[in-house]
Amino acid sequence: MKLEGRIVFIGDSITESGRWRDPEQIGYGYVRLIRDYLITAYPHRSFDVVNRGVSGNRIPDLLARWERDVIDLQPDIVSISIGINDVWRQLDHPEKEQVYPDQFERVYTQLAVQTKEKTKAQLIFMEPTIIGEDIHSEGNIKLKPYVKIVQKMAQRFRGILVPTHQAFLAYLQARSPYRLTTDGVHMNSIGNMLMARTWIGAVKKVN
Repeated sequence: MKLEGRIVFIGDSITESGRWRDPEQIGYGYVRLIRDYLITAYPHRSFDVVNRGVSGNRIPDLLARWERDVIDLQPDIVSISIGINDVWRQLDHPEKEQVYPDQFERVYTQLAVQTKEKTKAQLIFMEPTIIGEDIHSEGNIKLKPYVKIVQKMAQRFRGILVPTHQAFLAYLQARSPYRLTTDGVHMNSIGNMLMARTWIGAVKKVN
């Protein structure tokens, strides 16, 4: 994979991270950290980093806007981070129509197939992070099959897997006194740094 050109990051609020308030539309989370790293690490390469995170999105929401927010941009690289709200809604809004693992996998497959058929983009699959800073939380237990699906997608479509969930669990197991999130889901600056470091590490392995 050639690490340059247009990189589209798409996902939920963790990806969005204030992009609407940012004059550059990059946001203030892990996407900005990755963008800044790439520019400084590879000063002779050209990068066009595009943030297409939307707060509250679940995977069917990505499907609804995939043509506009990914295909039409003809990216060189697409980085997908989704799955937290697909599980979190089961906990905080159980009355809503839910996205269970079978639908999650089916829709994720549609996204990957569309991207392969309509662009030349390299796919990067980010595992969903955490729901609660406790490895045994109900949210993290429910996340497990979604994480496995993301791992499966990366293998099936020869994409790059970013083991974000594993990195977060390892951090929690180390019992650091520093938190990763503001509310168990949304990143603080440390959580964003862990996401960025994990992404960079996974991508550098293939470059």
